[in-house]
Amino acid sequence: MISQIGIVSGKGGTGKSTIAGSFVAIAGDLIIADCDVDAPDMHILLQPEIKTTQDYQGSKLAVIDTDLCTECGICEENCRFDAAHPPKIDSIACEGCAVCAYVCPEDAIQMIDNVSGQLFSSMTRFGPMAHAKLNAGEGNSGKMVTEVRKLAEKLAEENNKQYLLIDGSPGIGCPVISTVTGLALAIIVTEPTPAGIHDMKRVLDLLDRFNVRSTVIINKYDLNVENTESIEGICKDRGAEVLGRIPFDSITTKSMVATQTLPEFAPEHDITKSLRKMWNRVLEILDQ
Repeated sequence: MISQIGIVSGKGGTGKSTIAGSFVAIAGDLIIADCDVDAPDMHILLQPEIKTTQDYQGSKLAVIDTDLCTECGICEENCRFDAAHPPKIDSIACEGCAVCAYVCPEDAIQMIDNVSGQLFSSMTRFGPMAHAKLNAGEGNSGKMVTEVRKLAEKLAEENNKQYLLIDGSPGIGCPVISTVTGLALAIIVTEPTPAGIHDMKRVLDLLDRFNVRSTVIINKYDLNVENTESIEGICKDRGAEVLGRIPFDSITTKSMVATQTLPEFAPEHDITKSLRKMWNRVLEILDQ
């Protein structure tokens, strides 16, 4: 059975993807899935070689048959997204709700399949990776995340891998729900700021609702030790194990500039050693 580990955060900029990349380098023998499809960046760090590409059709798009359209304006009156301007539909503004097609008295509007992005199966220097890219102006309801996970699970079965590491989206919306559903373990990356604490609590609530075991990593903990202690108190009360603390250090930025994971760039650095201990603890939890 494949054990799926998701790395999430309540807000962006906590270091989630950086830590995910480090765990990939430390583990070595797993499948990688970048489910932050709105702003994917694991490919920047891992430099994958794309093996297969497939179009992703996540929504419908309204189009007007100009031969049938009388420009009565009914679709424009009913379009809440200001996309219908007969005899044209603004494809960027259209959300595919199909109200215009429903109210059109001439049946001049049809809903057609819309390519919202691409799914990729790739190979990195650490192993197979599933990732995706949304086209400009497209929305992500979580469906694309589900497709990335399905592709990653397929790669895990084909390559006989036991672990699947998922880099999720920040927040608690539909993409995150699609990321955390069915996880064996979630790792929340937070920071000792008021926003970091607030949003960590929201992610803990979400994971509790889906019965996913939660753990926490406090990144840049030394920027505010008082807030770090507050986070640890919250985790203790909520039954979420703190895997470890990571100090603020410019070595992390230097590794990213070099497009390397921290374990590659600085294998003997104290943060790398700490991350190895955290990953070993993750494996212990999964074996329980």
